[in-house]
Amino acid sequence: MISTGSGSSDLCSVWTRAITANSEWPDKEEFLDVIYWLRQVLGLILGLVWGSLAFQGAAGLVIFAALNAGILYVYFSAFQGVDEEEFGGPWELTKEGFMTSFATFLVIWIVLYTGLHFD
Repeated sequence: MISTGSGSSDLCSVWTRAITANSEWPDKEEFLDVIYWLRQVLGLILGLVWGSLAFQGAAGLVIFAALNAGILYVYFSAFQGVDEEEFGGPWELTKEGFMTSFATFLVIWIVLYTGLHFD
């Protein structure tokens, strides 16, 4: 496989569209990748917050799920303004990458909480 060097410009283009409101997404897979990676970053950040603040129990899980779904829903429906039906409806976009984000969140939350709040 020969690299043409356009990979970094493609990544820059995707990043620019991801942070620009109402961007055009000609390649649907690129937008799904953006949703996936935003969820991973969100899972990491929320795991750090939950672990640092010593959240415990089912309430922490429920709040994470609500924030994760809600923030991404606002991102793709209000900020990006995509036609949800092109991606299979709002549920498909809402669950894109959710479980891996949940796993990231749990690992970070548990490790940080254990490291900070146990002797």
